[in-house]
Amino acid sequence: MTKIDFEKAGGLVPAILQHHQTGQVLMLGYMNRESFDKTREEGVAWFYSRSKERLWKKGEESGNVQKVVDIALDCDQDTILLQVDPLGPTCHTGQTSCFGEGHFNLSVLEQTVSEKIKHPQEGSYTKYLIDEGQDKIIKKCGEEMTEVIIAAKNNDKEELINEASDLAYHLLVLLQQQGVSLAEVEAKLGERHGQKQHYSIRSEINEW
Repeated sequence: MTKIDFEKAGGLVPAILQHHQTGQVLMLGYMNRESFDKTREEGVAWFYSRSKERLWKKGEESGNVQKVVDIALDCDQDTILLQVDPLGPTCHTGQTSCFGEGHFNLSVLEQTVSEKIKHPQEGSYTKYLIDEGQDKIIKKCGEEMTEVIIAAKNNDKEELINEASDLAYHLLVLLQQQGVSLAEVEAKLGERHGQKQHYSIRSEINEW
């Protein structure tokens, strides 16, 4: 049975917030049993403030609450990892993360594409592709894949990088248009490579 060991550190355990799409680490806080229970009940991150000696909801003043997507434990059951969907910057300084803005990756690009689809702007190439529809997006993916092959055949590393970048973007647009997330693709790859599941609140919620 998987249980959080709150007693190991005097009733508090570290709780890490991580963006569920980009994987970026957003902040570190501390939880006691009560704040953890409120997090589960309300679906947003609650912590225990050691300085104020009280419970506090992340974003209670700024409105930048952290919607919890999943909760996992480390192997010693004394550190909590919360996968979250942040409704605004996590850090009180206004930055996305308390650890800086982080590195650009495919998950960040996916989030950018998603935002452009949800909030289309005139002149946006992403909006143009979505407006044109599935056939146009598929055609562009095919064209970019052909360009990747040509660059590889020509042993042109710089061109290969450029064309692979174009292909990655168009593939992400296609996935979004089809309702498929990058996380689902990553999960399938994980299955193929025998990745073990973490201790997740989804499978053991009644045992915590």
